[in-house]
Amino acid sequence: MGFLKNIFGSSEPKEEKILPWLPLTDVSQLVAIEKHSKTKTQVIFKHSTRCGISSMVMNQFVSMYDLDSNLDLYYLDLLSHRDVSNEVGYKFQVMHQSPQLLIVKNGTTVAHASHGGINEIDLSRFI
Repeated sequence: MGFLKNIFGSSEPKEEKILPWLPLTDVSQLVAIEKHSKTKTQVIFKHSTRCGISSMVMNQFVSMYDLDSNLDLYYLDLLSHRDVSNEVGYKFQVMHQSPQLLIVKNGTTVAHASHGGINEIDLSRFI
């Protein structure tokens, strides 16, 4: 029975890891993100809720995240807030991709990645 449990997983519910996400839902928040980035690292995770790859990368990001909240972590549902997603690209000078992670310090994007590259970024380097 242990063999089947290893293959199919335990029937016991896993504890879900919750990150300190701040919802990014309005273009006006980008001014605050830029301002706050002068004293605290700002991270934006752009996620497409209809994309399997985006969901997979998001789940990996959540499971690997192990930092104290020494940064602000924004979640952008780009399908619900396309205008915000477009403005993120203009304001922080990155071409739109999904999923995408942007790290903003001192008003500028200091790193960004998309798809599998998101989980290769060492966020602790930017705190």
